[in-house]
Amino acid sequence: MSMADSKIGTGLDMDVFTYADLIVKYLEQLGIEYVFGVPGGAIEPLYNAMAKGKTSDGVKSVVARHESGAAFMADGYARETGKIGVCCATTGPGATNLITGVSAAYADNIPLLVITAQTPLPKFGKRALQDSSCAAIDTVGMFNHCTKYSTLVSHHEQLETKLVSAIMTARNEPAGPVHVSIPSDVLRTAAAQGAGIESRTLKGRYTLTDQGAMDQMVIELKSVNKVALFIGDGCKDASEEIMRFAEMINAPFVTGPMGKRWVNEKHPLYRGVFGFGGNESAKDLLQDKDDELDLVIAIGAALGELGTRGWAQELINKKLVHVDSRVEHFTRSHMARLHVCGHLPTIFRIINEKLNRAQRYWNKEWDGLPQPAKTNINGCATSLINEEMCLSDAHPIKPQRLFTHLSRELPQDTRVFVDAGNAWAWSIQYYQRSEHDGKYHIAMGLGAMAWAIGAVVGSAAGNARKHPHLCITGDGSYLMSAQEITVAKQMELPVVYVILNDAVLGMVMHGQRLGGAAETGFDLGVIDYAMMAESMGIEGVVVNTVEELEAIDYQRLFSKNSPTLIDVRIDKEEIPPMTDRVKGIAVNGESATPGG
Repeated sequence: MSMADSKIGTGLDMDVFTYADLIVKYLEQLGIEYVFGVPGGAIEPLYNAMAKGKTSDGVKSVVARHESGAAFMADGYARETGKIGVCCATTGPGATNLITGVSAAYADNIPLLVITAQTPLPKFGKRALQDSSCAAIDTVGMFNHCTKYSTLVSHHEQLETKLVSAIMTARNEPAGPVHVSIPSDVLRTAAAQGAGIESRTLKGRYTLTDQGAMDQMVIELKSVNKVALFIGDGCKDASEEIMRFAEMINAPFVTGPMGKRWVNEKHPLYRGVFGFGGNESAKDLLQDKDDELDLVIAIGAALGELGTRGWAQELINKKLVHVDSRVEHFTRSHMARLHVCGHLPTIFRIINEKLNRAQRYWNKEWDGLPQPAKTNINGCATSLINEEMCLSDAHPIKPQRLFTHLSRELPQDTRVFVDAGNAWAWSIQYYQRSEHDGKYHIAMGLGAMAWAIGAVVGSAAGNARKHPHLCITGDGSYLMSAQEITVAKQMELPVVYVILNDAVLGMVMHGQRLGGAAETGFDLGVIDYAMMAESMGIEGVVVNTVEELEAIDYQRLFSKNSPTLIDVRIDKEEIPPMTDRVKGIAVNGESATPGG
């Protein structure tokens, strides 16, 4: 069933079908529209192959301004489309520049196909320009530590088998990036066209579910009265069944900071975010001061530091039942009374059916359960820190007011990408919506600054202008990767960038202050980011006052054929909700600065 039997070729003849063409043919079979990357000599055969098939439904290249931006774009594309994101780079520094973006995808289980080039095989180890073979700067070895699969194609006859292995590995649980490095002479080698592997094989996902553990979970549920749920980021495709489960057993639920993107924050059972930037109402629920909780069920939760308030005992204890698709996550819940491993949508569909057949319904009132006397300003049954600031007319603008404004004014289907830094804390606490359903994106696994700037471009490209896209980033992150906004301009994508402009690295500054460290190294200087955008031919808007904020016409901005940058001058003295993080790192003897 091979797509290719080969004969050696060297040139870039547009009439010759090469192994680079073979790669493009596989991507077309997968329905992938874009490859995000930066061209260079060794990777040029792949760009040549994409140029051959430039049609409306063919694979098209998107030229990022930096390779890390290309990886971030592929990440955003994968999140929006459910397909594999593809990024590429030339050999040497092109490949090493990808590593931060690929590592971020690895930490968040985002499926990427990462294609890098190598110098021609005869030049390996001879100090050729940008040699990154095993005899020089070993990029395949580097990617071994941030991908599920990293391989060098050392002969053209290996390429097809290794490519198929990589594609299937990227999609299967746990999903993640894979890396194939190909010498330029292999990419240029002529190959025979064939039928290839059927797309359903490439697109298939193979999962195992522990039936015995599911049965034990049902037994546990029948023996208790009071259950709470902790929803993590790994609940994609399972959120509907999980909500049905929560309602069936009348279980209040909280989320981790990344898990909030799968829930309705205005659901009456929702108690907010537990972890970094979280809500006191979530903490109160899990602290269970009256000792009335019988079970806490963590679902799709990696149980990392930021999602658990530093592995707080109120979550990780013997009352825990941990349900996850990744065995590795169970190493952080070894004390749990039960681990259930498998495909989350399948697990909760089966458990819900079992509970229905058993006619078990939990409609009891929860004695002692913290019930808010009223909903907050966003209509959610969660507590907010300094809620009065959400209505402040002061200027510089209070960040609480900005995120409350975005909660109310953005169209319902807006895809929101939030960058590392204070934007995390403000959005987790104050950006609250009734229907997230995967529309709120935050990448806290690695915590790479500037991730959102590229990811929103990839998502918007994959979304084909069907829904609005907005990026929230700090001025520190923007200065790292501002140039990627020009990709949105070139692709005519109406992405709106909101810059939190306070002229400092805010998380660094507040982390130093709260942790008692020396206050140094956070000043960025006063910069007009709207003017920067205008210099690139992109509309820039400066927002100094609440009146100017409320006057923004989002409908117009999302209907354009170009991006917009909104430079919001925020109050740098407002302390973001990150105190627990600062306390945690101080206790462990780390720097008081949270990073970003």
